[in-house]
Amino acid sequence: MQDLALYRKYRPETFADVIGQDHIISGLEKALKNQNVAHAYLLTGTRGIGKTTIARIIARELGTSPHDIYEIDAASNRGIDDIRELKENVRTLPFDSKYKVYIIDEVHMLTKEAFNALLKTLEEPPEHVVFILATTELEKVPETVCSRCQTHVFRKPTESILAQQVERVAKQEGYTIDPAGAELIALLGDGSFRDTLGVLQKVLGGAESKTIDAEAVARATGAPRMTLVNAIIAAIAESDTSKALASIRQAYEEHADMAVFFRLLLSRFRFALLLRYAPEESEVIASQISEGDMELLKKIVKGKPKTITSASLLQLLSAYEQQKHAPIQTLPLELAVMRILE
Repeated sequence: MQDLALYRKYRPETFADVIGQDHIISGLEKALKNQNVAHAYLLTGTRGIGKTTIARIIARELGTSPHDIYEIDAASNRGIDDIRELKENVRTLPFDSKYKVYIIDEVHMLTKEAFNALLKTLEEPPEHVVFILATTELEKVPETVCSRCQTHVFRKPTESILAQQVERVAKQEGYTIDPAGAELIALLGDGSFRDTLGVLQKVLGGAESKTIDAEAVARATGAPRMTLVNAIIAAIAESDTSKALASIRQAYEEHADMAVFFRLLLSRFRFALLLRYAPEESEVIASQISEGDMELLKKIVKGKPKTITSASLLQLLSAYEQQKHAPIQTLPLELAVMRILE
């Protein structure tokens, strides 16, 4: 177990272990408990959020043994010949289970001919067969296939959920991560449980002590320093254009990933906005960032600066979208700061 990747080591084994997908789990549990089994399920959502994991749990809940669970990667088995072989195999009875379960991952990668060949089997499968299809791109799955499946749409986990997972797994591994460090790892995970635990593993692998803060996370991952993010927000609050631009330049010179830097800035600016207009949210915000950062944000909004507004956040959000296509990485953020402080 020590050599396993964290996302495999802490992969949910039962429905009770699954985080952030209650809208799917509650329905599936009741249906399976009542022996109301669909002949085909379609699981869709972004990468690394548990589609294949839940497919395996469904198979286990059906009482299917490993001998009767077949996992197929449609990215490498996408042709009509592969599906014809599958159609031949589904006719045989299970080895030692009531059902044979076929899990087809990245099903959107199948060719048009392969989908057509699969269609009839999906519509009238043998009674002993259950299909579980998984995809990150539902729009590429033909409507004729979707209509023959029970579809479940996975929600992308929030950064708060991912941060809680980071703290929980780190504790089980014998480490303590402060809220700001967990928040940064969650942000770097970009909405994926798998990627988030991958970042955590990198951080733990290079940790110099059992207590890890945001600075240690930044050093291990190459993420931007939070002090620079805070400096820009403070500069905007003080209407100090020169100071804000200097902090942006420094982040660039330190080879910060500007997309990550932008997301950190958006997250912290949102917290500042909430503290100004909805101070009752302070307890929730305090649970997600370090004590020092919380005090700084409170200090920034105390004077109710005219630049910490929803209009400013909209400017930053618009600049973030532009940053993806900008020929100069820092330009959209620089322009946004100039517009806010004109």
